[in-house]
Amino acid sequence: MGKMRTQSAPWRAAAVLASVLLVGGVAACGNSDTGGGAKDDGKITMGFSQVGAESGWRTANTTSIKESAAAAGIELKFDDAQQKQENQIKAIRNYIQQKVDVIAFSPVVESGWDTVLKEAKDAGIPVILTDRSVDSADKTLYKTFLGSDFVKEGRLAGEWLVEQKKSATGPVNIVELQGNTGAAPANDRKKGFGEAIAVNPNLKIIASQPGDFTRAGGKQVMEQFLKANPKIDVLFAHNDDMGLGALEAITAAGKVPGKDITIITVDAVKDGMQALADGKFNFIAECSPLLGPQLMDLAKKVHAGEEVPARIETEETTFTQEQAKEALPNRKY
Repeated sequence: MGKMRTQSAPWRAAAVLASVLLVGGVAACGNSDTGGGAKDDGKITMGFSQVGAESGWRTANTTSIKESAAAAGIELKFDDAQQKQENQIKAIRNYIQQKVDVIAFSPVVESGWDTVLKEAKDAGIPVILTDRSVDSADKTLYKTFLGSDFVKEGRLAGEWLVEQKKSATGPVNIVELQGNTGAAPANDRKKGFGEAIAVNPNLKIIASQPGDFTRAGGKQVMEQFLKANPKIDVLFAHNDDMGLGALEAITAAGKVPGKDITIITVDAVKDGMQALADGKFNFIAECSPLLGPQLMDLAKKVHAGEEVPARIETEETTFTQEQAKEALPNRKY
């Protein structure tokens, strides 16, 4: 028995030493890992998939996210989906593979996200929706949605028009430039605007078609509207860029924008605000793109396991011509 004890003591010491070396080796490997979420050095890595660069609003949104990530010390992996859902799904899967700490994205469309969001959830990576939401029934697939109330934006635009046209005795013909088919802002702004103008039966939407949130799309569809409809009183564009494109078509048709045709848009980017100040637009409901600071704050909270509200709204306002003139000099986007 005594001999066995003598032999086991050095064996145990060697085993302890081996396990210490093994733990040390694992820790060293972890510290040198640069492919994942960089959890060991305390730095958060965020994978972000952007819709694209279709408008001045989107450009300002991207700038806000990139600058805010740098200021917050968050490593940002950025992807431009170029308006294609399949590109976003691929980017999100790449982020899961890279083991980022947080995934954030602005969905191109509302539907078709459940599978990839479940993959992120199964990988233990929290997801934040920015600017646009998804229609997933399972609300546990993402932590929070940070963005505007698009229905409210449409409603504010409609309510302003109702007030402006309250004395109209005959039909007021409205054409609508929608955003991308299936996109949350397009669906919701249409809904809010339609509900608001329903109180006055004289206000009628005679044509409504997607212009894809782009100036080129706005111009092309407005040209079609003008050819098909000899009397257009109002244009409601789901964003400034489509409205700016429509200005070219309206002018080319020999009409005066802002006078012959009342123009209402959403966003309040600098070019749109200038058109409003110049009297070419008549009213803008704001949709702020400066979501970066709030997004980085949320990323830190969800990464730390903190509870966050399921819905966080951005603060926004509306602008008339005089208000646009006052706000323009200090406009950040």
